[in-house]
Amino acid sequence: MLVNAKEMLVKAKAGKYAVGQFNINNLEWTKAVLETAQELSSPVILGVSAGAGKYMCGFKTVAAMVDAMVDSLGITVPVALHLDHGTYEDCYKCIEAGFSSIMFDGSHYPIEENIAKTKELVDVCAQKGLSLEAEVGAIGGEEDGVVGMGECADPDECKMIADLGVTMLAAGIGNIHGKYPANWAGLSFETLDAIQQKTGDMPLVLHGGTGIPADMIKKAISLGVAKINVNTECQIAFTAAVRKYIEEGKDLQGKGFDPRKLLAPGTQAIKDTVKEKMELFGSVNKA
Repeated sequence: MLVNAKEMLVKAKAGKYAVGQFNINNLEWTKAVLETAQELSSPVILGVSAGAGKYMCGFKTVAAMVDAMVDSLGITVPVALHLDHGTYEDCYKCIEAGFSSIMFDGSHYPIEENIAKTKELVDVCAQKGLSLEAEVGAIGGEEDGVVGMGECADPDECKMIADLGVTMLAAGIGNIHGKYPANWAGLSFETLDAIQQKTGDMPLVLHGGTGIPADMIKKAISLGVAKINVNTECQIAFTAAVRKYIEEGKDLQGKGFDPRKLLAPGTQAIKDTVKEKMELFGSVNKA
């Protein structure tokens, strides 16, 4: 059964660990993340971007697949199905589709409009028992066509949004989506510390978890980050493993062309990456 993300994130913040959000792109991806979470007894958040939702035939299809898979695989750890970087319209589509958690990315609106729309969604999510993530300060890089420069959020604006009653807050601290460039300045722990002091017990979210050094991840968790998003790293691992299978000519041996065989190394690579991240984040045996 799907749960909202509130309880798992409140526990994570209090226990000084983080829950991973792993974005899903298809059946193999979803299965790999769910099985790894169950094997490691870790809570998990399945992230779905608008682009991935469209690719998988819409949010209703995604929710039905995840729901059925949780049941069929006998998954007992807490699983949240979460809209990643949702527009105002997509938030309502996911609420209707049966998601248990949504993110409203109002970071591109003026702060007054961001507050008004967030407030409305806080009320709707409260009625329906969903968790809600809000964002202040654009996260850098590109996420399905949404481009941000990697700003540092204003701690006072963070407090304004947190006080509306959202479950968790994504605040820009110099992090970006995708691969980090060689000249990346690193995370601004000064900003993160100021945000935590203003927002208190609010679980904070770190987007763009791929490529951030382990020591920075651990420091971010110590300063209140309770949810870390991972997507690019799983994609790179998956692609490298499938490429290796083909380059070694395994698709030409026997029934090596069977998509279940072709995609198996990539699926295993996702599992290995998820395991590594859950161990780093400290969520193993926290279900």
